[in-house]
Amino acid sequence: MTTDISITVKPADEKNAALIDAEILHALDKKGIHASKSDVTSVFVKKSIDARHGQIKILLRYKVYIGEKPNGDGEFLPTWKKADGRHTVVIVGSGPAGLYAAFRLLEDGIKPILVERGSCTDERKGDISNLENEGKLNAQSNFCFGEGGAGTFSDGKLYTRSNKRGDIGKIYRIFVEFGAPERIMTDAHPHIGTDKLPGIISGMRKKIIELGGEFHFDTLCTDLIIEEISGSSPAMTKTQTHLTVKGIRTKNLKTGQESQLSGDAVILATGHSAIDIYKMIAKISPESLEAKTFAVGVRVEHPRSLIDSIQFHGKTMPEAAEYRLTTQVEGRGVYSFCMCPGGYIVPCATAENQIVINGMSGSGRNSKWSDAAIVVERRPEDIPEEFVQKAKKDGCPALAGLYWRTELEEETFRHGKGQFAPAQKLTDFLSHKDSTVLPETSYKPGVVASRLDKWLPEEIRSRLEKGFRDFDKNMHGFVCDDALLIATESRTSTPVRILRKKESLECEGIANLYPSGEGSGYSGGIGSSAMDGEKVAAKICEKLKTEH
Repeated sequence: MTTDISITVKPADEKNAALIDAEILHALDKKGIHASKSDVTSVFVKKSIDARHGQIKILLRYKVYIGEKPNGDGEFLPTWKKADGRHTVVIVGSGPAGLYAAFRLLEDGIKPILVERGSCTDERKGDISNLENEGKLNAQSNFCFGEGGAGTFSDGKLYTRSNKRGDIGKIYRIFVEFGAPERIMTDAHPHIGTDKLPGIISGMRKKIIELGGEFHFDTLCTDLIIEEISGSSPAMTKTQTHLTVKGIRTKNLKTGQESQLSGDAVILATGHSAIDIYKMIAKISPESLEAKTFAVGVRVEHPRSLIDSIQFHGKTMPEAAEYRLTTQVEGRGVYSFCMCPGGYIVPCATAENQIVINGMSGSGRNSKWSDAAIVVERRPEDIPEEFVQKAKKDGCPALAGLYWRTELEEETFRHGKGQFAPAQKLTDFLSHKDSTVLPETSYKPGVVASRLDKWLPEEIRSRLEKGFRDFDKNMHGFVCDDALLIATESRTSTPVRILRKKESLECEGIANLYPSGEGSGYSGGIGSSAMDGEKVAAKICEKLKTEH
């Protein structure tokens, strides 16, 4: 028989095998299962840290086999096949949704063609270095765009609460196969790190090419190739036109060459920053888009030692401390997002007249700072009327939130200096006064003092103020002179969802088009995006088998 067991140990006893074995037997006894040590085989499943109530505990979870041995179920990689050329699927975007969709297609021998507007990881490193060190933005290859998607150079957090959407263990196993550390299989909040991810993503690409897939980097999807089919039935009162995608039009951003790529289906896995893709869909089928809730705010940065001291109650731990904060202010959520222990703040604009920021950590999480986005929930009904009217005038009301988000990013740019971001001490933000001196920051382009409390939208500013005061009650010392606010964190998720059918997962208004991942509004982060990419690809495989 098998059962799941959780035990609690002190940090010093985490590697004490004899004590852990005794605790597992004791936990079995409490469940009414009496067994000797020789009858028990325990498989480590998950580790987490509980620093509540002033005492640090290590929580360890095991799958325990009594009188039998582990059979290895679920521990194996999928079997990938060489693409046989009978079917081809075009995937727009090479982030986690796109890459994992490609691997799922290859389980059935279907050829994936991945089209990526940004560069491969090696070239992308140079573009990112130019952005951080010289403030030179490549609008197509940056922290958001390029091989591996936004997560490749923006941390590599894998934690997701969307475990019911797919096999997250399979996602982790594939990462491990290409070089991720084994611990991501067992950590409560698995994380790869920006220093390791580029090599892992590059290995994935090489495997996909080895199996017959293609990659087209520095290649923009400029339009969909659409076939209009008119038809009617006895139930219809008039003839209806159905749109079916047959492929995409592309433009090579280095040579200017325009081309076409055809396929049995097209997967859109373009991420939450591909504004042109939303506008393209709005032009073809505006009813296929809907406005959705998103969040915007600032990023707060503290000395890592301060956050560690608060969370670990002054005790020393080998890893950097995490936190998760949430409250409700005037009917809207205010919460921390993408917390980066021992991390850095990075520039994530995708246009010259924007400032957008995000956070990341290396695999060691060992910088002297810790940061997190603190954001305010923004619902479709919260968008100012001028942006609602602009979207209606453009023929797609769903774009209102996107227009407002873009305006906020451009307003941030006006209060910065190039990619030097506007910043204010947290205590000055709450006291409504100038910051004459700013704390040292990890944000490489640099920061300029700015009155965020004056120019951030009132409905955002006032809720942030109340949120920070609430957070300081839970983490006393969180509000301090060493805490720095940097604007603006605006791309926690997309303001627009590309609607898809519940059963087939095809776009509501365009057949054979499969929206997927974070940019389409169906996931949030690497793990859930990868699972959604797999889910969509599986539907395509199922459909192609049925048709042929």
